[in-house]
Amino acid sequence: MTIEQHIEELLAELKNAVGAGERRQIETELELARAEREVLLAEQDGRVSAVPPF
Repeated sequence: MTIEQHIEELLAELKNAVGAGERRQIETELELARAEREVLLAEQDGRVSAVPPF
């Protein structure tokens, strides 16, 4: 599963979330997935290095 697919899946789950607790959990997972996507894109664009600094 790609990160884009994961984000789409989380968005679908968020639409169907019943309780506030479930909604918060999905929103947190969605925020992490979006952050991961941004890191991957930054690595691809050369804005950040995928190699550790040590």
